[in-house]
Amino acid sequence: MALVVWVLVSPEGNSPALVIAGAVSYLAGVVGVTGARNVPMNDRLAAVGAADAGAAALWAEYLTRWTAWNHVRTVASLAAGVALTVALTV
Repeated sequence: MALVVWVLVSPEGNSPALVIAGAVSYLAGVVGVTGARNVPMNDRLAAVGAADAGAAALWAEYLTRWTAWNHVRTVASLAAGVALTVALTV
């Protein structure tokens, strides 16, 4: 958020569009996905005991979905890093 505010207040520096793209990619793709997807799935899994009926099925579903969302976070964080690095060089 600080980067977005900074670039809106003084847009004449390092490519404002890239800075905003990097900040949005990080906030939505990393922080947003973590809070909206991964944390609730972690909480749901933590509430189930290993010996509970259906625990194995829940784990299989969890592993597939969590890994997919983690890939989204990875790509978003790489995109943010690239955008912000390029913004420093422009």
